[in-house]
Amino acid sequence: MSVVVEPGAKQEPHVPVDRKQAPPSPGPWPAVAGLLAAAVGLSIGELWAGLFGGAGPVVIVGDRVIDGVPRAVKKFAINTFGTNDKLALIIGILVLVAIYSMWIGTRAYRRFADGVVGIVGFAVVGIAAAVTGRSPKASELLPVMAAAVAALGVLWVLLARRVPKRSTRAATATAGQVAQPSVDGFDRRRFLVTGAGLAGTAVVAGTVGRNMQGGSKAIAKRKTLRLPKPKQSLPAVNVAAQADVPNMTPFITQNASYYRIDTALVVPRIDVSNWALNITGLVDKPIRLTYDDLLSRPLVEHDCTLMCVSNEIGGDLIGNARWLGVRLADVLKEAGVKSSADQVFSTSVDGFTAGFPVSVALDGREALIAVGMNGEPLPFRHGYPARLVVPGIYGYVSAVKWLSEIKLTRFDQDYGYWIPRGWAQLAPIKTGSRIDVPGRGDVPAGRAAIAGIAWAQHRGISKVEVQVDDGPWQNAELAADGGIDTWRQWKLAWDARPGRHRVRVRATDVNGALQPEQRTDVAPDGATGWHEIAVRVV
Repeated sequence: MSVVVEPGAKQEPHVPVDRKQAPPSPGPWPAVAGLLAAAVGLSIGELWAGLFGGAGPVVIVGDRVIDGVPRAVKKFAINTFGTNDKLALIIGILVLVAIYSMWIGTRAYRRFADGVVGIVGFAVVGIAAAVTGRSPKASELLPVMAAAVAALGVLWVLLARRVPKRSTRAATATAGQVAQPSVDGFDRRRFLVTGAGLAGTAVVAGTVGRNMQGGSKAIAKRKTLRLPKPKQSLPAVNVAAQADVPNMTPFITQNASYYRIDTALVVPRIDVSNWALNITGLVDKPIRLTYDDLLSRPLVEHDCTLMCVSNEIGGDLIGNARWLGVRLADVLKEAGVKSSADQVFSTSVDGFTAGFPVSVALDGREALIAVGMNGEPLPFRHGYPARLVVPGIYGYVSAVKWLSEIKLTRFDQDYGYWIPRGWAQLAPIKTGSRIDVPGRGDVPAGRAAIAGIAWAQHRGISKVEVQVDDGPWQNAELAADGGIDTWRQWKLAWDARPGRHRVRVRATDVNGALQPEQRTDVAPDGATGWHEIAVRVV
């Protein structure tokens, strides 16, 4: 085809259009889009869980991590973060989600299908976590899927609607101008306005969802609850049970300071109007107890020290409280335990399980279905509305919180949560002792105190000895005995001389058994060894 040029007309040079020319760089905005998609998605998942039940996506995945990580990792987490280990896990999951989502956003900007694949992949992880958890529920699949759909929608709004259109300017350019290819770039203004709205949506949806899951009804009921007076009350704690030493550990641990170690990523908040405890299994007569049924039974008080099996030598995963509850033995006798049963197997509302010998429940110790702690209803974080407190054995086989079922069974048929993970099936608490004073910091020369606690639950402490450097073992002064199932405080007057010193402690139980010197790991049935500290006297 020929082109006719009119006489006198000036022909513009031909400028080819590079149709492969890349659009202008959008900067960090695609990564931000991925982050917003994740935030909105997770928030919608939380809202769905609040509205229809189940757990949010982060909790679902986090619970699976807790269940699946090796024992060494759990130990590292507890030693590193202490009782903040669950918060550290949640933060770690959120950081990984943030990094992953920003990568997805960057990929989706170049090719939206990649973003779809990335979000679907994350949803698959959440669904897998839900169906392989300790108590799989169909309701936990829906928050994950809702989160994935919401994230895809956000990603489409922020990125897929941005279509880089390449066009050549019409030949209507003014004289002397050359037609140039143009690229419609990333609309940052629209992105900022839309993104701000989506961020607000994430905040509102996430807050509402978490509050709904937070059990506002349960919180209100607990706040107005008044526990009945016990049929068998204890006298006030003997003031002589507290060693008269500054900065000494209190004999009774306040609820807010009591250690918390469990497998629940989020503390259950249970509405007692929808709760009941079932006594099942190898019994003559199954029993179902509502919360009111428990409170109407004879309640007893008992002072008891509990300690986590993960407590290292000198550790603080131990506490002493006054518990209120129903005697477990009375309930089991009413149900009628069959002779073939040898295990009391308990289950929490979150699926945690633990088991201990029937003989322990029926040997006369004050094993309780506890409803109160230090004069108030159980705090949520310590098991409200009911938990087990069994003196003399570690909590991982007995102290089930948020109790839902007590099943009489056999050790060869049912295994508690920690048993397949390498922990011992029988777990009596070992004799131990700890130095609390002096604490950190230098000690002034002169008369000083060395003090601490010792324990031998359900046996009692008869003697505590202290050694300074390589000197002789000296008998410490024992505070009054607070009960066979509580720790016992002790103190020793010390003529502290300037320099660096090593202080050690050991305890002997009422049967004459000395606390083992050899240090062993917490696994599989609790640590042993003498606690030792270094002290600088100035």
